[in-house]
Amino acid sequence: MTEGLLTLLNWLNTLQPAFTSPSFANMLVLFAGWVLTSGPHAVTQALVATDVARRRHHEAFHRFFSRGTWKPDEIGRLLYQAILGVLPSNCSVWVVMDDTLAPKRGPYVYGIGSHLDAVRSTKRHKVFCFGHCWVMLAALIPVPFSRRTWALPIMFRLYRNKKDCKAKRQPYRKKTELAREMLDILVGWAPERQVMLSADMAYCNDTVIRGLSKKVTLFGAMRPDAVLTEAPSNRRGKRGGRPRVRGKVLPKPEALARDEQQPWGKCKAELYGTHRTVQYKSLCAQWYRACGDRLLRIVVTRVEQGSIGFRVFFCTDPTLSVRQILEGYAGRWAIEVCFRDLKQLLGFADSSARKQKAVERVAPFVGFMYTLLVLWFAGGAYKAHFAMPPIRPWYPHKRGLSFADIVRAAQQVLASHDVLDLPSGFDNLHESSITPAHPSEEKFRNAS
Repeated sequence: MTEGLLTLLNWLNTLQPAFTSPSFANMLVLFAGWVLTSGPHAVTQALVATDVARRRHHEAFHRFFSRGTWKPDEIGRLLYQAILGVLPSNCSVWVVMDDTLAPKRGPYVYGIGSHLDAVRSTKRHKVFCFGHCWVMLAALIPVPFSRRTWALPIMFRLYRNKKDCKAKRQPYRKKTELAREMLDILVGWAPERQVMLSADMAYCNDTVIRGLSKKVTLFGAMRPDAVLTEAPSNRRGKRGGRPRVRGKVLPKPEALARDEQQPWGKCKAELYGTHRTVQYKSLCAQWYRACGDRLLRIVVTRVEQGSIGFRVFFCTDPTLSVRQILEGYAGRWAIEVCFRDLKQLLGFADSSARKQKAVERVAPFVGFMYTLLVLWFAGGAYKAHFAMPPIRPWYPHKRGLSFADIVRAAQQVLASHDVLDLPSGFDNLHESSITPAHPSEEKFRNAS
């Protein structure tokens, strides 16, 4: 077997503890078939792409999702440990959370509902679409083959609206409740690690923030009419009683932005791949409604284009600088790029699954494939000859490699091998010079 396939099997081997031996063999077939599929993705199409359809019955591969004993959270834990293994041991882990819509129709599809399509909606015109709404938690890592930070999916939760839960007589859970559950699980997997979380305004509320572990530092966006207060003094009143939890009320962020007596400061920050000079106003205050009595660093930035005028950001660590807060929040854009790649290149929204277990596993399985492929590519495969993108004379300004290049490289590695022989490749893996341990963290340290 080629070295490219052996290194890919090396990463696939990290997931083996989550499966039984037969399930792991089926997973290898589905993984290879999903990568080799170029059109709409499905279990049957994966079997056709790998030429397994004429040699194995398709029912076993459908049962992999609908009746298998493996748990998506266990795979997420193994991938998270793999990510920690390639990151420097003394650095914080950056994560991001958000939700995305997978359009889908069908009267018998579990968890389907009408959800707001944020991509097609505007401020004045809201577009709703039937489908599955997935809340995702991803880790942000630098990679040596690209200048931007990549978001690698770790955990998923299927959000179901109130109407669907009421019809099935099941308890309703908000998106923020699902996000907080995943965040607590992630912190429990590595309690010694400091977690830096980037989230948009939808996930900056009391459900996510109140009682959050001190190991988590949140970079978020704040509504302009938020009620801010000073930190309370430690002095008790003349009549005693319990100490105050809030201090004097401060001007709201929108009032601070319009206050001409307080000048705008300036700082330089790298936001969304470009260096920019940002005008800002900053203060330390409490946002008790969402964050309790925690002291926050709040940054109001001026927006030159459009009709917004200004935006408000905050961080639960008041000691960080304005530049660190702005760059920390801007890191959440990587998850939007991940959503696009998952849907366009890996068929995240193509599944035809209908039963509950199948629905709750196919989409996370695709997300885990994304994480595994990026880790494999960043671990050294990007230097191989099969990773070179095709020559495009009309595209001379290409810098770095994209996920489309990763999929193309994986297709070249897998296309020349029989997927039913992949389990025997693990014997070659142990006999070769490639160790089953994770690749060195040096490549990732240099990328950061």
